[in-house]
Amino acid sequence: MIIGPFINGSAVLIGGGVGAVLGTRLPERLRVSMPLMFGVASMCMGVILVMKVSHMPVMVLSIILGALIGELIYLEKGIAILGGKARGIASVFSKSSAGESDEKFLQSYVAIIVLFCASGTGIFGSMHEGMTGDASVLIAKSFLDLFTAGIFATTLGVAVSLICVPQLIIQLVLAYGAIFILPFTSPEMQADFSAVGGVLMVATGFRICGIKVFPVANMLPALVLAMPISHFWSSVF
Repeated sequence: MIIGPFINGSAVLIGGGVGAVLGTRLPERLRVSMPLMFGVASMCMGVILVMKVSHMPVMVLSIILGALIGELIYLEKGIAILGGKARGIASVFSKSSAGESDEKFLQSYVAIIVLFCASGTGIFGSMHEGMTGDASVLIAKSFLDLFTAGIFATTLGVAVSLICVPQLIIQLVLAYGAIFILPFTSPEMQADFSAVGGVLMVATGFRICGIKVFPVANMLPALVLAMPISHFWSSVF
């Protein structure tokens, strides 16, 4: 039975709801310092996944080609537009999200959409549970997402809770899809896939910390390319 996606989605829903209710009542020092901790945690989890890489050239090539595709199709811009629509929906229920400037809101919203819906841990955790029945990866991610959603919702409002819907859908599709993908994968392909996801998590961590705004959403196609390139590399070399 698949349970990880439901636990993870519930964490985002609850965290976002509580954060939206607290709003500015949460001390400013927590709202400023805690995202830095979340960014560092994201980078650390990313590093752990990167260290599991089976073929380093596969990881590098996937990231480069994936980012190139993402830039050419303006993937991050598309996600930003969806984020703007989500903000419009959320503003009906929350005044918090209306307090943010458009640019700042979209920049933050894109970052957490990627963190919640398309992080290496979330994608790998979903597929891992589908293949093995072990939900521990997604449960661990849920703790991080619970507090992350709460902190960001104090400024972005209920829009943060809305992310649980696409997150749940994506993770369920990946978890159940992994059952069919499993016969066509190898441990090396899974390791390279996780490593690519780890790179995205590191980039997301830098973005959350405000160190460097990497175009993380434009890098998402790398996750699609990772396994095919890994298979090709193993077959040729």
